[in-house]
Amino acid sequence: QVQLVESGGGLVQPGGSLTLSCAASGFTFSSAAMTWYRQAPGKERELVAAITSAGGIPNYADSVKGRFTISRDNAKNTVYLQMNRLISEDTAVYLCNANRKFPRMNSWGKGTLVTVSS
Repeated sequence: QVQLVESGGGLVQPGGSLTLSCAASGFTFSSAAMTWYRQAPGKERELVAAITSAGGIPNYADSVKGRFTISRDNAKNTVYLQMNRLISEDTAVYLCNANRKFPRMNSWGKGTLVTVSS
């Protein structure tokens, strides 16, 4: 059974940093592209950062470029999101997604809440 468990969220002051983790199990982690999404209250879910199965050049939303870094450790079945210089607009539930074309898989974690506030 595929499981994605996010952790590392919490309350942080503007300008601060957090590192999110997503621990994966139930599938061959190295076969899946991994993506962080976020959803703020009253807003649509948006892509934050994505990394290919081989850990190639990541893709970032314009709003987080230069502040967030996605990485993966295939030996630990974990993907990370390092978030620096956080702003109030980064407040959201952050969700981990695993996607693979063959065999087809598209799985989600339950999310971890990040609140940026003074």
